[in-house]
Amino acid sequence: MQRYTTTAIVLHWLIAVLIIGAFTLGLVMTDIPGISPTKLKYFSWHKWAGVTVLLLATIRLLWRLKNRPPALPDSMPAWQRGAAHGLHHLLYVLIFAVPLSGYFYTLAAGFPVVWFGLFQLPVFIAKNPALADTLKPIHYWLNMVMAGLVGLHVVAALKHQFVDRDGTLGRMLPGRSH
Repeated sequence: MQRYTTTAIVLHWLIAVLIIGAFTLGLVMTDIPGISPTKLKYFSWHKWAGVTVLLLATIRLLWRLKNRPPALPDSMPAWQRGAAHGLHHLLYVLIFAVPLSGYFYTLAAGFPVVWFGLFQLPVFIAKNPALADTLKPIHYWLNMVMAGLVGLHVVAALKHQFVDRDGTLGRMLPGRSH
């Protein structure tokens, strides 16, 4: 079975690790009461991860537009092919929507986004508490939907590996020869 390119595999796993880390940090940091150095550090790390996901996702999307992914197994039913394509499209949308909603929420809350403490990202909107109040739950719920879809993606990959044994997961695993 044909595999994804090494570039696609590396970007997939880097983005996956960053999303899981940013999601975990988001849950932890929002549970810390008040303002503390630890909470502020976690907020910075969360933003850094989000900006990095956005950057890597842009590279990944451009790569994907130029490099067609391998075909799904012929043994896969049409409905599963459709579901897989739909899930991937939704994940791509969320990989962009989640960090962008966090970015605009941060700006609307009146805070700059400084990537790794080195580069301040452009401020496209001024402080706007009403907009921040709208964007905060949007960012939260986009994250929750993404977490659910990532879980579904993992379950589907494991089903293909251990139930169907059709090699689908192996197409994206690192460290295997093409």
